Amino acid sequence: MRLLIINPNISESVTALIETEARRAASPSTQITMQTAAFGVAYIETRFEALIGAYATAQLAAEHHAGHDAVIVAAFGDPGLAALREVLPVPALGLTESALATACLLGHRFSIIAISQRIRAWYREVVEANGLVGRLASIRALDRPLASIGNVQGEHEEALHALCERAVREDGAEVIVLAGAPLAGLGRTLHGRLPVPVVDGVSSAVRHAESLAALQPGKAIAGSFAPPPVKPNRGLPEALARLLDGRAPS
Repeated sequence: MRLLIINPNISESVTALIETEARRAASPSTQITMQTAAFGVAYIETRFEALIGAYATAQLAAEHHAGHDAVIVAAFGDPGLAALREVLPVPALGLTESALATACLLGHRFSIIAISQRIRAWYREVVEANGLVGRLASIRALDRPLASIGNVQGEHEEALHALCERAVREDGAEVIVLAGAPLAGLGRTLHGRLPVPVVDGVSSAVRHAESLAALQPGKAIAGSFAPPPVKPNRGLPEALARLLDGRAPS
């Protein structure tokens, strides 16, 4: 099995975190291909940054999906995920949907722990889009500058742990969801230190991707996730143009 994992941010240090956790979570026979956005921002906090990240992800998916059994959008918030499902011939998954699906199997109310205050509104909108806002206990986030996006865990581990504890104690969280690729692998560090289960988006996405690829559910050819109708286009990179009009290799 081959998984294509795309970091919609430009931070190579975060891509390294994603890859480390993905390889820990994957089955021994699973092969992983990593790609990092060629343009965009260091880490996505806003809707507009997510828009840019979605385009960067679409371009990489178009160029590299051939020969893979599933594609993972490795940023919490899943920028561009629904659109990729219209055009990719293989399952497409995101960290948010995967983490929320896992959390729903472990408890009724979950809290999301994030790396910045600005990101909270967008995350709530993503939870609402997934139809799970009624199960959201809270979104708690760091409220301090981030000196290095690739070392958030090292610099802020105790503060993140404290946020998790407060979510359980004060918000009634039955499951903790660690949000964002910069927190990939933190769940292993916090294992046994919290009174409720902890969910990591990267490991959840990898395991769900393996399951979907093995199930071979097929590609939608009807409904809202059917391929877009062929129409004139202009100025697109060649790989995107091929994907848009259905000529991309599977």
